[in-house]
Amino acid sequence: MLKVNSKYRIDFFIFISLKKQKKLMKLKLKFLFLLIPIATYSQNTEVFLFDINSKNNEIELNNKRNISNNDGYDNQPSFYNDNIILFASTRNNQTDIAKYNVRDKTVTYLNNTPNGSEYSPLKIPNQKAVSAIRLDTDGKQFLYRYDFETGENKILINNLIIGYHTWYNNETVVSSVLEDELLSLYVTHLKNNNSYKFQQKIGRSLHKIPNSNLVSYISKAKDSVWEIKSVNPNTGETKFIVNTISKAEDMCWLINGTILMPKGNTIYKINPKTDKNWTVLMTFNDKDLQNITRLITNEIGTQLCLVSEAENNDLKLEPKLENIKWIAGNWKGEAFGGQTEENWSEPLGDSMMATFKLVNNGTVSFYEIEIIRELENTLILQLKHFNSDLKGWETKDETIDFPLKEITSTKVIFEGMTFEKISETEMNVYVDIHNEDGTINKIKFNYKK
Repeated sequence: MLKVNSKYRIDFFIFISLKKQKKLMKLKLKFLFLLIPIATYSQNTEVFLFDINSKNNEIELNNKRNISNNDGYDNQPSFYNDNIILFASTRNNQTDIAKYNVRDKTVTYLNNTPNGSEYSPLKIPNQKAVSAIRLDTDGKQFLYRYDFETGENKILINNLIIGYHTWYNNETVVSSVLEDELLSLYVTHLKNNNSYKFQQKIGRSLHKIPNSNLVSYISKAKDSVWEIKSVNPNTGETKFIVNTISKAEDMCWLINGTILMPKGNTIYKINPKTDKNWTVLMTFNDKDLQNITRLITNEIGTQLCLVSEAENNDLKLEPKLENIKWIAGNWKGEAFGGQTEENWSEPLGDSMMATFKLVNNGTVSFYEIEIIRELENTLILQLKHFNSDLKGWETKDETIDFPLKEITSTKVIFEGMTFEKISETEMNVYVDIHNEDGTINKIKFNYKK
């Protein structure tokens, strides 16, 4: 079952416990625990490209440029070739596959999926095609193939809930598969559609190891220390390579066998064949490179792409209801195949109040009462849940609380939930879901008045 810390919002998810929604929510629950989704962040994530210069065994990163330059979610870059970079990019409230042309400095899109979004695009070896995780609005999540020229697509794997993947060859996929709220290492042979499981509790970062017949992955089997390991997709044999930087999620390989791994504003490096310890490759002072979450190099090791959260230059406002009254109004949206409605009152009596309901198939799944109130020179959001018959979920004196972090002209950021003003008639609400392995999924919901 989904386990959410009581201080984090669960209004869109707790209804999975209702018996009438059990079958529907079994599918949705799998999505909620995926990191893709994966997936959409309230921060403005950007994709940056660098040139790699190697001299006397020293590595330098030069010629930084922002290749996504797009408000919202831009993530999971990969190299189609030395001139085309793929990444997931949000536009018009959906995430499609973007193509950046290094030579022309232009961004185009491979596809436009009205009822779904794509994540983690990768070139399929020896084909003019791209694979990507597709998440449809009805909750279905499969691995798809997209023709590079036309965007025409078809399902490649539909019997596994794949979160991340890499290609061993054009007939073999190595993937992180969601099972029992964790990720497991799988190898799928497409020719006969056979899949084999080799380990539980792994991470998202999967890579073909240069000059070898192996694929690397991050093992989280030991809670105290994570390990980079290799797997032979043909035999299933796994071997230890090196420990990760503490709790770092992402990595990539250079062609000479050096591993790069980011954490915060620093990229670390180690060559397991020659080095005993990790050393610093580069620490960035740039304000837009303070939280690096992903990185990847091209096959010949001359370019590096990384993802970082862009700095928010919006001025902070005082924690007063007057500064968030734009939230007031009747807001409607869609979630999990149903309709949502949220009604926020204008500030009165040092508080704002809301009612919320989720309707599936013409039936109310649950209600909420929410308040935001001024308390000791700050704001706090509190809520309670109710069944369709108004029977409460929390105990008599229990509330689910969200302390305020900051307010800007366009955002109200609580600990675990963020309201973002898009326009006078549109807003996004982002909800943090904390997983048992320590990772956080940030899910976006779009509302309109």
